[in-house]
Amino acid sequence: MNEFNVVILGCGGYIGSHLLDRLLAKDGVSVSGWDLENRKIEQHLDDPRLRFHLADLGSTQSLAELEKEIDAADAVINLAAICNPAEYNTEPLRVLKANLFDLQPVIDLCAAAGKWIIHFSTSEVYGRTLSSYIPSDGEVRDDHFVLREDSTPLIMGPVKNQRWTYASAKQVVERLIFAHHYESGMPFTIVRPLNFFGPRMDYLPGHDGEGIPRVLASFMSALIDGKPMQLVDGGTARRTILSIDDAMDAVMLMLERPEQARNQIFNLGNPHNEVTISELAQTMRRVYASITGDPSFGRHPIVSVPAEDFYGPGYEDCDRRMPSIENARKQLDWSPTKSLEQTLLETMADYHATYVCSSAAAPARRPEAVGQAARA
Repeated sequence: MNEFNVVILGCGGYIGSHLLDRLLAKDGVSVSGWDLENRKIEQHLDDPRLRFHLADLGSTQSLAELEKEIDAADAVINLAAICNPAEYNTEPLRVLKANLFDLQPVIDLCAAAGKWIIHFSTSEVYGRTLSSYIPSDGEVRDDHFVLREDSTPLIMGPVKNQRWTYASAKQVVERLIFAHHYESGMPFTIVRPLNFFGPRMDYLPGHDGEGIPRVLASFMSALIDGKPMQLVDGGTARRTILSIDDAMDAVMLMLERPEQARNQIFNLGNPHNEVTISELAQTMRRVYASITGDPSFGRHPIVSVPAEDFYGPGYEDCDRRMPSIENARKQLDWSPTKSLEQTLLETMADYHATYVCSSAAAPARRPEAVGQAARA
């Protein structure tokens, strides 16, 4: 990439911080970065190639400045979002505003300038799988659960289950982008991430944030703070886990091969790293025992909790997310390489170094591994 100028919305978050690491390691790249916080990118703030804006995109002043930056950009990458399941049904208006209404003016600016927008959507736009509606004794085929970008139906739950506010907002943004492409030719790329795991992923409650983070950080918090790992509804839901390094490889290929990436939708996931959430908890405690050298972590308690108790009323889970990644293989010549074990080891070692080794706090306190673990 020679003399490449990119706007990144949400550059200070988990994915944005890793993308900045990659982009600013390249010669000739300059970045206009926007976010409401910069803690994860402090190492880049003095780089003259990063113009960082600590600003809310919802303000008129910010949009006027952003319009100038978009006009000068080669691409606009949108990572701005609220993407924590604990907030979908507890703060639905805030989730809808951040993930839909705040983005519409940005997309309109890209369309007016004819700029390439790379939008990070979510695998949640697929909603529930067809297999989740089939009786347990019925025939289940691949097309009932394998997620394909251009043919799988997007099935949201009922309106009363506000867990789908995030997924619905993201789906409408995808349709808005595609409509602009259809009517004005605006180039686009839509990325549907499937569980990117890596360092700097989330906060830990009681350490540098409050509330309920996503599953990886929730389990890490339990391990570090000596509390049982909680499985929502027994942890039967299935997920695929992709290393953030593999994910960034794909994004860099998109930027290096614009002709192959434009006007495409890409699932980014690792079908080989599929686990139930229960299996994930068991694997994480085994990996943490290895990281710490303390075998008792391998017996750390795991308990089951009802979804309504954990997330509140209006929550509904997705049973399985198994992506087809054939489009990324075909267009980008990309395939993930890191195993689940390697991804967890790298991610959890970073959490341990950040929250335990560098902390003056006492070592993790572990409850006795009693009969609760049998409920995993």
